[in-house]
Amino acid sequence: MKILAIETSCDETAVAILECTGDPTKGDFHMDILGNALHSQIESHKEFGGVVPMMAKREHAKNLIPLFKNALTESGILKENISTLHGDKIKELENIFGREKEFLADFAKLIQSIEKPNIEAIAVTEGPGLEPALWMGIIFARALSFVWDIPLVPVNHMEGHIMSVLPQKINFPALSLLISGGHTELVLMKDWYQYEIIGQTRDDAVGEAFDKVARMLGLPYPGGPEISRLAELQRKTQTSTPEYILPRPMIHSKDFDFSFSGLKTAVLYSLKKEETPKEVVAKEFEDAVAEVLVSKTFRAIDEYNIKTLIIGGGVVSNEYIRKQFEEKVAEYSELKLLLPTPQLRTDNALMIGLAGYLRWLKKDKKDLRNTMSDIVAVVAKGNLKLT
Repeated sequence: MKILAIETSCDETAVAILECTGDPTKGDFHMDILGNALHSQIESHKEFGGVVPMMAKREHAKNLIPLFKNALTESGILKENISTLHGDKIKELENIFGREKEFLADFAKLIQSIEKPNIEAIAVTEGPGLEPALWMGIIFARALSFVWDIPLVPVNHMEGHIMSVLPQKINFPALSLLISGGHTELVLMKDWYQYEIIGQTRDDAVGEAFDKVARMLGLPYPGGPEISRLAELQRKTQTSTPEYILPRPMIHSKDFDFSFSGLKTAVLYSLKKEETPKEVVAKEFEDAVAEVLVSKTFRAIDEYNIKTLIIGGGVVSNEYIRKQFEEKVAEYSELKLLLPTPQLRTDNALMIGLAGYLRWLKKDKKDLRNTMSDIVAVVAKGNLKLT
C-alpha cells in the first residue's frame, strides 16, 4: 500500500510517500521510499537560540503545500487536473481550517489543480510536540482526508522514532532509548504495540541540555553539533587529565529516570568561577551525558533481560554517544543494537509513515479515522504519552 505521511511536531516540516508491503510483526516487511521532502527551520530560529512555536507554525503553513507537491512529483503520482470545490465541501474545509484563512486559500488552489493520487492512508503526527506546530500538519491531513476520502491515521511521534529502525528485525523484550531536543525516555516493549515508559527526564531533555550549555559557551544554535565538535577536538589534543569535573546526575539512583538540569547548572556555576577553555567544558559535558545515558540504559537492559536496544531521536546523530553504546553492546553476546539510518534520525515524515503503516495493519478503530466526525477528532496533543 501507499501511505502519505506528514510531520510538523517541532521545527521540521516533512512530507513523505512510502510504499509498504508485508507485516513487520511477522518478519516479512518491505518499504520503498517513493517521495521524501523535508524543510528544516534552523536558520529561522537560530537568532533566537531555540524554536519559537508561533514562528514554527507559520513556517509549516508556508512550506507544507510546496513540500507535498515535491513529494508527489518525486513519487511520480502527481497528476494535474482542473476541478471545482462545491459549496458543501468548502463549508467543511472552512470548519477544518478555522482561522487559517490564507492556508485554506492555498489548499483550495492546490486541491482544484491536481487529481486524487493513489494513496490508501494518510499518517500524521498528533503529538507530542509544540501544539501550534502540530496543528498545521493535522489541519492539512484532515483536509486531504476529507476531500479525497482517504483514511486518516494519527501517529505518536515517539512511536515514530521507535519504528524508524524498520525494516530491521526487533526481538522482544526490547528497550528504546529516545533522545532528542524535547524528550529523553526509556521505553520497554514486551511485544508489538505494547509500550511502558520505565524512565524519563525529570526536567531538561538531553538535546535541550546540549543547546543550553552551548548558549552558555557562546556557541551557535543548534548546540549539539558544536559541543561535539569542540569535545572531539579536546579528545584529540588532550595530553593529561583535566581537573575540570562535572557531576553525573542520578547515575546511582535506583530508578531509570534522568535529570540534566543540574548538569547544566553545574556548567553555569563553573563558568562564573573561572575561565575554563570551551573545549574542556564541551568534552566533560558530553562525557557526563554519555556516561549517564549508558549507565541507566544498561541497568534497565540487565533488569528486563532485553534482547534488542533501539536508540532513536536527533541525539543519535552524536557520534561519541553512539560509540559509547556500541562498545557497551559488544560486551553482550545476545543483545542487538538497532539504529535508524541518518535520514531517519531527526524528525522526519518517513518514521511517521512507518508507524502509521503499522497502525493501519492493526486496523483498530482508534487508529483508522474514516468518517468526518472521526477525522475532526484528531487534535494536537502536545503532551501525548506513549501507551
